Amino acid sequence: MRDDEGTMSSATELLNIFGAEQGHLQRLVRRITGNTHTAEDVVHETFIKLMNRDVGKRDVGLVVTTARNLARDAMRAERVRMSYAESVSREQLQASVVCPEDEVASRMDLHSLLRALETLPRRTQRIFLLSKIDGMTYPQIARSLDISVSTVEKEMISALEFCRNWRRRREKI
Repeated sequence: MRDDEGTMSSATELLNIFGAEQGHLQRLVRRITGNTHTAEDVVHETFIKLMNRDVGKRDVGLVVTTARNLARDAMRAERVRMSYAESVSREQLQASVVCPEDEVASRMDLHSLLRALETLPRRTQRIFLLSKIDGMTYPQIARSLDISVSTVEKEMISALEFCRNWRRRREKI
């Protein structure tokens, strides 16, 4: 892919960088996340995030830094999910005496919801968690993820609709 001036396009340069650096990126992200599958997802997300940017041969550092930051975001989101799951369980126990069957059912529901949320696109998950768990405003989320507030709003609508449908399906069981 060459433009009118005969130089390689940004997309081609990005593909070349990923071709040369993918193994290094996978190892770097796997060290941060401790999980091969998460590492693959993060490296893929890095490519998607940089796909529409003007990337040249010298932007290997940008690619590595983006992958590292996304890996850290993924780990932070996982810690937030686990912390939330633990705090909800503790709050439920402190609020009233819960019989063991109800506690198990509640934990199963929570874990089921967390697993279901993982089926959402990664950006939608992140937006939802940043809003609901971290308490960030839509403009803060938009700045953090380098997207528009309108995109944040649309993704949140999608995530909330997903949660409503998930709850409806669970109530039918």
